[in-house]
Amino acid sequence: MRVAIVHHWFVTRGGGERCAECIASLFPAAEIFTLVASERGIPESLRDRKLHTSFLQGIPFAVANHRHMMPLYPAATGSLDLRGFDLVITSDSGPVKGVRMDTGAVQICYCYSPMRYLYDNYDVYRGQMGGLTRALFTASAGRVRRFDLQASKRVTHFIAISNYIGARIKRFYGRDSGMIYPPIDLTLARTGIPGDHYLVAGRMVGYKRTELLLEACLRLGRKLHIVGGGPDKPKLQKMAEADPNSALVTFLGELPNDKLWQEYAECRALLFAADEDFGMVPLEAQACGRPVICYGAGGSLETVRGTGDAPTGVYFGEQTAESVMEGIRRFEASETRFDPAVTRAWAETFDTPVFLEHFRQFVLRHVPAAAEAMRQR
Repeated sequence: MRVAIVHHWFVTRGGGERCAECIASLFPAAEIFTLVASERGIPESLRDRKLHTSFLQGIPFAVANHRHMMPLYPAATGSLDLRGFDLVITSDSGPVKGVRMDTGAVQICYCYSPMRYLYDNYDVYRGQMGGLTRALFTASAGRVRRFDLQASKRVTHFIAISNYIGARIKRFYGRDSGMIYPPIDLTLARTGIPGDHYLVAGRMVGYKRTELLLEACLRLGRKLHIVGGGPDKPKLQKMAEADPNSALVTFLGELPNDKLWQEYAECRALLFAADEDFGMVPLEAQACGRPVICYGAGGSLETVRGTGDAPTGVYFGEQTAESVMEGIRRFEASETRFDPAVTRAWAETFDTPVFLEHFRQFVLRHVPAAAEAMRQR
């Protein structure tokens, strides 16, 4: 059996790239396909694999600006020719499930989400764009959406990254799906002595709503460490500098993994305001025994236990600074309820070996002939 693994792009090292890397580890002879790739974006374990890219790779500046290449996604995906492969596994948050395949080939799509900017958040994304970008996006979005919907019909079996995304797959593609949570690399987890500061970690982009967490801490007079970079960072820094409590906020920038995980281990609690499809960062903090104060929606309802006798965090109900403040106050009023050992044990249920075994069993259940390809490990 010939196996191909397709990931939308290998440009940065994020959760999706780690998932693709783990899937590839199950199939040591599989060839890798992607729209574009950069040297730093390709995981070490895949650098000796046969890697195929689309024609976008040869367009000047396309790799660095891959997210702006959306009008070309359908053509670029179509240029990836996987005819001759028996099993195609797509690791997808875009249209790469539309690759060319033989009629009898099986495609398993590990889906991070139907593209929000093409479906339910179209107006939000469009409203944030400048003039020329907005015009190009408006002119091409309908065509890309139609391609994506047609591509979803080529999938034999969908696997969602969370029950939340499973519902989105059903809503937009009209398809049922299995569900396997993404893997968390717990080899970096450590314990530490919690400090008196809260922590925000991740890329500073609009939907993360970092400004709400910053405003809440400034208004409450709480210490805050902010890790990461992104387009919203200058705005957030100005917001902090203009406040009388600015000395309480520390921007640490982008940190290497060991220092990031040390920040997890030493924070009082992690703050998280995004309506996330899954959310790796809250689980990484919990792996270090630290609780999470998060917006009670989306993937956080599955990765953080905000209710019951063994909570690992606190939910706040709205994406407003007032609601974040209320969540922080509730956490501080019952802080002794959060047991680091219980919190770590919860995070361990998302460990990499758990993901690998669940994915392996899913493939064997639906494609028994793939057993030999996996035995080559």
